[in-house]
Amino acid sequence: MKPTITTQPLVNGDRLNQNIARLATIGALPNGGVKRIAYSHEDLQARNLVQQWMREIEMEVRIDAAGNIIGKYPGKHAAAPALATGSHIDTVPCGGHYDGAYGVLAGLEAVQVLKEHQLQLNRSVEVIVFTDEEGSMIGSKAISGRVINDPGYYRRPDGTDIYSCLKAIGGNWDSLATARRSSQDIAAFVELHVEQGPILESMNKQIGVVEGIVGQRRFNITVKGSANHAGTTPMSMRHDALVAAARVILAVNKIGNTPGQQVATVGKMQVLPNAANVVPGWVEMSLDIRDLSSLHIDSLLEQLRTYLEEIAVATNTQIRLNPCLHNEPALAEPQIQSAIARCCKKLNLSYTYLPSRASHDAQEMAQVTDMGMIFVPSEMGVSHDASEYTSPEQCVRGANVLLQTLIELDSELSK
Repeated sequence: MKPTITTQPLVNGDRLNQNIARLATIGALPNGGVKRIAYSHEDLQARNLVQQWMREIEMEVRIDAAGNIIGKYPGKHAAAPALATGSHIDTVPCGGHYDGAYGVLAGLEAVQVLKEHQLQLNRSVEVIVFTDEEGSMIGSKAISGRVINDPGYYRRPDGTDIYSCLKAIGGNWDSLATARRSSQDIAAFVELHVEQGPILESMNKQIGVVEGIVGQRRFNITVKGSANHAGTTPMSMRHDALVAAARVILAVNKIGNTPGQQVATVGKMQVLPNAANVVPGWVEMSLDIRDLSSLHIDSLLEQLRTYLEEIAVATNTQIRLNPCLHNEPALAEPQIQSAIARCCKKLNLSYTYLPSRASHDAQEMAQVTDMGMIFVPSEMGVSHDASEYTSPEQCVRGANVLLQTLIELDSELSK
């Protein structure tokens, strides 16, 4: 009797990459980029195409009150919490072909492979297209139950109200609470995404096993000095707000470069009165600081406050640090990280562990259920730009890891 030879099901790489290219034609820009702003005509076209693809592979398709598209491939045990994957298909004003869209289309490809191999998992598999990830993240926030209960907050830049936006895509603001999910609905969520950074490429690794999505704190820093004549005010008698601000920027850079995985950035600045012949009297600037550990962020901020006090004394200015945003880290479930790593080994793919320093729908899903993320390299670390690129081979590798991870998790969770 011959031994049974078992092979792992693998994605159809040509089909996956053709679908990525096809979706990128909707909202295509002359420079090669893509513009599919949430709720726009192009977004609606893309949503319709994705729903068509879901139905072609006989998925059950529904749209919840937040406009999320949810395609379901039924499992053997219909009542069991599902395995979910997915991402978004809306873009920034000049985005690339891969951010978000890749995770959605790889999820659909994984389901199509299961269907072609007549593999029905114990649990259903859901592929979710989240609404407006690049703007308000209202889709994933509705699922986590963390939508701000103020329709004015979600008014679009062009003035369009959220009632009209959700209605256009099949949602309903007044029923938003019905979109909320729990671990009773979803056993685990795994999002596949391009890295949007240079780490995997610089390390020559094929897959990133995401440890979590960093916490983010954002502040407004104001520096108050005294505006005065640039020619008649002696250097020793100045209260130069811009000199103080320059030292603040160096202090931010210093804490960003202390041991750890944190990043710290001053990216925006306003100087008043902003005249060539006037000593600056007022500076306002932004601070963005991110890390996987809230405690580490707290420690870095304490260091920064000490530096700010010293700078204020040295420059005869007043410096204030005003909080604007506070997002806690969303840690990936260790069991899912381990499953992803095992699948990389099975597929003979090199991998490393790393944090996600960008926001994703997965951070909201972590409020609902166990969460994991898979990264594939981004060439030169570029994203949110027309030149964003991940090779066809890299796209296939990531999709195979996603497929195998869903199968692995289904087996583990059914024990």
